[in-house]
Amino acid sequence: MRAAGLEADPVVEAYKRDVDRTLLRQNLRRSVTERVANLIALQRLAIEARRAGRARKPKR
Repeated sequence: MRAAGLEADPVVEAYKRDVDRTLLRQNLRRSVTERVANLIALQRLAIEARRAGRARKPKR
């Protein structure tokens, strides 16, 4: 929705095209506790991926 008299920013409109709104709705259906748990799990995955990447790099 846009307020009367305001024009849409073309950059924002370009980004909105690529946003999967179903994922946003799905996440908003979750409780705050579930969302935080998902964020913690994602952070753990990122830490593990970083460790694995470092382990694969040859030492100089």
